[in-house]
Amino acid sequence: MIIKYLTLFFVFIACTWSSVQAQIVTFGDQKDFNTDSIRRDFDKRPFFGLYKDNYFTIGTSIGSRPTATNSDVKFQISFAQRLTNSVLPWNTYLYLFYTQKAMWNVFEESLPFHDLNFNPGIGWTKPFFVKGRLVGKASLILEHESNGRDGEASRSWNKISLSGAAFIDPNIMVHAKFWIPIIDGGLNKDILRYSGIYQAGIQGISANKRWVFDITFVKRKGWNLNGNTIINLGFRLFKNHNQFLMLHYYNGYGENLLDYNKFHSRLRIGLLIRPNLFSDF
Repeated sequence: MIIKYLTLFFVFIACTWSSVQAQIVTFGDQKDFNTDSIRRDFDKRPFFGLYKDNYFTIGTSIGSRPTATNSDVKFQISFAQRLTNSVLPWNTYLYLFYTQKAMWNVFEESLPFHDLNFNPGIGWTKPFFVKGRLVGKASLILEHESNGRDGEASRSWNKISLSGAAFIDPNIMVHAKFWIPIIDGGLNKDILRYSGIYQAGIQGISANKRWVFDITFVKRKGWNLNGNTIINLGFRLFKNHNQFLMLHYYNGYGENLLDYNKFHSRLRIGLLIRPNLFSDF
């Protein structure tokens, strides 16, 4: 089973390698084009590509001695398939999304997977172009998330998400995402108290394109300032590739569905693969 999952992971990376290089948000060589020309160029871009960050990391809890139970491997696979060109009303696009996240207890006997989270979705996206540049986008997405288990370990919920992103300049993007939950999992009725009701963040890339960072704050249910914080820092390993040495920090609840109501503060290091400039969220 372990070999199967590892094989799927590395096959996916190999298959997407050729397509991710074309995913950029700037149209610097087309500044004199009108909006229709820019949109046609956008339509010609690959239908299949990366969605959220793809990474493979290893780490442990902060503030305690590393053990086999508080140290693990965390990896995520995420991609998007564009189903249409800009032929829908208001020059919008229809996408299929899929993200899979794994928590893998590699330091325990028999190396068991602690939890696998499956997050498919279908979304309607509107990009906004100004003077040869993609300046932002808005998306309406129907999502499902579950861990594919039964009995006491079963976790699942659905949500209708509205998200938006704005590119402050070619090197900085701010984003926000709100959702209407449809909770059908009987064992996680209180998931909003832990996994949140909306999120906001900022992503950036250095002028020389070698460093990337993103900070995301997920607001949990309630009037007080409670939330989950996710911070990523990446250094590009090779100038013309999208592979990064990644430092990944998670502080809060909801890191995975099985333990959605348990607090984690963990620091991990690993390999990050992402679109050339900005990742989705």
